[in-house]
Amino acid sequence: MKDYDGYNYQKYRELALNKNLSVYEKIGFPDSYRKGVEDKIFQDILLKCPLLNSKERLNVLDIGPGCSNLQKYIFKICKEKQHSLYLSDSPEMLDLIDNDSNNIIKVPGMFPDTFDKIKSLCANGFDIIICYSVFHYIFVDSNVWYFLDCLLELMNEGAQTIIGDIPNISKRKRFFASNNGIKFHQEFMQTDEIPEVKFNCIEKGKIDDSLLHSVIMKCQNSGYDAYIVPQAIELPFANRRDDIIIRRP
Repeated sequence: MKDYDGYNYQKYRELALNKNLSVYEKIGFPDSYRKGVEDKIFQDILLKCPLLNSKERLNVLDIGPGCSNLQKYIFKICKEKQHSLYLSDSPEMLDLIDNDSNNIIKVPGMFPDTFDKIKSLCANGFDIIICYSVFHYIFVDSNVWYFLDCLLELMNEGAQTIIGDIPNISKRKRFFASNNGIKFHQEFMQTDEIPEVKFNCIEKGKIDDSLLHSVIMKCQNSGYDAYIVPQAIELPFANRRDDIIIRRP
């Protein structure tokens, strides 16, 4: 699969209904990319949003949680810490998530379309917001700047947000133009060919450095601290994806 080519909110509604797919395939990944790795992804999220594990009785919003084990890790810690966990995703995907606890509140629909509903359900705002491996579909299906406005408005003072696993075409190019990237490509593809990398060209429909830095500036100009940070090196996309951390002072 090439990053997010051909995938959008509607596509994931269809994948969620396909009984022949694994939980990883339902969220758009081959099993080899996520199976046995999601515990490491979860630990990386905890490192970047430490409130999730250090406080109790918080309001947590997971935008596009999917149905894989990562969602289960997040649900487990929320249950242990007595957090209220709000989930915004398609009805088809939410139906795949067990609801055996009264601390889960499901809000069917694509964020930010669900913003008003979420705000009415949780008038006190959120202390933690997780949006992992979803931003690139917001980029395709919605308005990135309206998405950010809605997300920032939901954050309480001291809140922590991770917009994680963002494909960055600029970072991808830098990697595959490097000696390490060439070696990675040749070993992964079992080939002697050098990956083709083109700079200074139009990348239609792709997220690049300029967009990520604009997101940071948007957040900072709105009164929030924001940072582009690397993923843990052992994660499958660490060499070509970035995370954004937002914190409200």
